[in-house]
Amino acid sequence: MQTGIAADRRNLWGEARLESAMLAMAVAVGVVAGLGAVAFRKLIALFHNLFLFGHASVAYDALKHAGASPWGMAIILVPVLGALIVTFLVCTFAPEARGHGVPEVIGAMHFNRGVIRAPVALIKALASSISIGSGGAVGREGPIIQIGATFGSVLAQWTRIPEWQRLVLIACGGGAGIAATFNTPIGGVLFAAEILLVEISARTLIPVMLATGTGSLVGRAFFGSHPSFVVPPLTLDPPALMPVPTLLAYIVLGLLIGLGAMVYTRAIYGFEDIFRRVPGGDYVRHALGMLLVGLMMYLLLRHAGHYYIEGVGYATIQDVLNGGLTAVGLLALLALLKLLATALTLGSGASGGVFSPALFIGATLGAAFAAGVHALLPGVHVNVVSAAVIGMACMVGASTGAAVTAVVMTFEMTRDYHVIIPLIIAVSVAYSMRRLLLRDTIYTLKLTRRGQHIPSAIQSPLYLARDALEFVGAPYVCMHADAPLAEVMAHRQHRTPRVVLLRDGVLVGVVPARILQAAFRSMSADTPLHQLADTRVVVVKGSIQVFDLIAVLRERRLRNAVMTRDGTLDGVDSILGVVTREDLVESTNLSGALERESPGAD
Repeated sequence: MQTGIAADRRNLWGEARLESAMLAMAVAVGVVAGLGAVAFRKLIALFHNLFLFGHASVAYDALKHAGASPWGMAIILVPVLGALIVTFLVCTFAPEARGHGVPEVIGAMHFNRGVIRAPVALIKALASSISIGSGGAVGREGPIIQIGATFGSVLAQWTRIPEWQRLVLIACGGGAGIAATFNTPIGGVLFAAEILLVEISARTLIPVMLATGTGSLVGRAFFGSHPSFVVPPLTLDPPALMPVPTLLAYIVLGLLIGLGAMVYTRAIYGFEDIFRRVPGGDYVRHALGMLLVGLMMYLLLRHAGHYYIEGVGYATIQDVLNGGLTAVGLLALLALLKLLATALTLGSGASGGVFSPALFIGATLGAAFAAGVHALLPGVHVNVVSAAVIGMACMVGASTGAAVTAVVMTFEMTRDYHVIIPLIIAVSVAYSMRRLLLRDTIYTLKLTRRGQHIPSAIQSPLYLARDALEFVGAPYVCMHADAPLAEVMAHRQHRTPRVVLLRDGVLVGVVPARILQAAFRSMSADTPLHQLADTRVVVVKGSIQVFDLIAVLRERRLRNAVMTRDGTLDGVDSILGVVTREDLVESTNLSGALERESPGAD
């Protein structure tokens, strides 16, 4: 008895030590992510000043427009120079650093056991800072997420902790990076939960909260306690008194931004496809894309007074929030040009994020909408600044899929409770509109195009304890293994059955429904069924639970199971059904759990 108690105590002590080590690592990731955000912003400032003005300095206020470059018309070639350097870094050292970063992090978590190579963080920081500093119309948040996530992965690999803890540390790095950048600790936690975490529980959320809190403290130590944008007090009416026409206007804004989010997402990957067909290799493609961005910068300076679309674009967003940009035509033009410039930048091969451009496009579209409503319907009160703030949240929430994060981060930046109700409604409408038009987010579409499908939700595992027999998805028939294909046709009704093949009472195999359907179209009716069979089949009890069946299928690398009363085949009458991998995937969204199986007949 005493021995058992002592063993329990040792186990508890061991678990406590592991948990303490995990929390310490989460704090370390938060510190590094926060410092990474600081260093990354300094790199952007350095390259911005070098490329645009020819002097080495880290003095740079992203909320103020850059003055005219002394290079004059040659500014058109500055983004091209940056493109050549970025292409060299990415192609030579880390192809994963190309693009906006977050899809690579999500892909590593779902398909590579959370393993990210150490050089990715350094190359991502250099390539993205050069892209942004030389005028590329991309953001800094995606790279910071990838930098923090890479450190979390490397630390986890070095300490050899279990895979689930490695995935948590990656989410810690991503959430802490967002929190440090925007000074939005709650938003950082929610971003990790909505986009990165594959499990939501106390054991995963507590390390993420520690990391994001730590990252926020580090960011505040260097950047101050104010948020990324200076948002004036909004003039929204108290929620209970908001006029119905105003609320309807915000709903329409949500619909328009949802449509815009779909166009934004499609444009980035559409331009990738266009540039992939351009001859000449990666250097030529990226240089061509950035030449067009440089031309847009120069024309905007000549005709509108500022470069506007270059870099993260925070100065333009701040102009809108200050009420300095109210012309409908200019606002709509800037939204369109920023979308085009971002698609050109990323589509041609740059390294940088999509978060900042989404904020830019949302702010300018929201302000343009409000100014248009005021001109056409003067009786409808829609404040330009309020619409810009709501437009920012709608575009981020709809395009990234992080709708709750967008709402909370906007609230953390504005600190105005009156904005919450129209904000929640508009973001929900925008998200729903985008999902109606395009199921994938701007992050997951890149993975879907590779054939890597990410589960759309983290579901409760209650179904794992249910009997697998409940998930039998189609009828079955038992036939002799030497029977011809023609005999199966007599058993076809509304659905093609699975065929269990027997010979002298011994199981030979299973012919899946899709194999039968293909055989009906292309094979002779005299073909023996055993030629179509998957002979690697397991026999299991009809009472087996889903969790246990998944374990059996994965361990033996099988795709079909015959279910009997007691787990042994004793004649036709003992068979209860056939359950396949597809039944489990379609009924329970277990594609992630079964994805690593080797392909086999089904």
